[in-house]
Amino acid sequence: MKFSSRAAPGRDAASGSPLLNAEAGTAAAFPSATPLDTALVAPPAVPQARRPSRRHWLKAPLAGAALLAASGCKGWVPGPPPLQPVVQDLDVPFVTTPDNVVLKILEMAQVTDKDFLLDLGSGDGRIPITAALRHGARGKGVEIDPQLVARSRDNARAAKVDHLVEFAIQDLFDTDLTQASVITLYLLPDVNLKLRPALQRLKPGTRIVSHDWDMGDWWPDQTVVLPAPDKKVGLRKESKLMLWVVR
Repeated sequence: MKFSSRAAPGRDAASGSPLLNAEAGTAAAFPSATPLDTALVAPPAVPQARRPSRRHWLKAPLAGAALLAASGCKGWVPGPPPLQPVVQDLDVPFVTTPDNVVLKILEMAQVTDKDFLLDLGSGDGRIPITAALRHGARGKGVEIDPQLVARSRDNARAAKVDHLVEFAIQDLFDTDLTQASVITLYLLPDVNLKLRPALQRLKPGTRIVSHDWDMGDWWPDQTVVLPAPDKKVGLRKESKLMLWVVR
């Protein structure tokens, strides 16, 4: 299985690029994203540490919040407070994905209850948890920071979706990707490039959504840029999402 090279949008298969090509106009068939329920408290203004980089990253606490049972809200559930500064010598800093971006990722991947979603560098677990809450999808988060994994498990229990999602303390390069029908990434460019050999072995129909960073010369099937006023990093308060569908 190969991915099409980044030549130009619209390059056809006859030009010699075998691979991933989303059907034209599929975005119009996707349901519109809606804001996460207001019962959830927004995360604080301080970035947290994600599959931490080869620097020492401090993890700030999320604001305390609870899922109100009577509200029927569906979204990720913030977990218990503060993580202590620990893990060093890792690959990617943990930066919280804003709620509206989480919803758009799931919309672009057209997640359903038939899917198994694998989040590489899953941080506090919000993407698999939201996929389970809103769509009934099974999922797994892979995270190398033990404290973030512990928090993710607490969040899943609080959201009552721990029967659908699991979280593993594991290096993403040691992870079997073939179990997934949807893979989500918020990594860094060099890490994405190192993942390409494993992504080439995925079964047809697998959807891959990357937040902010591309796959080098692999042209995405769909690209969406959306406002992200709650984003904690970058000068622009926006997020770029890219979708690849394995053919």
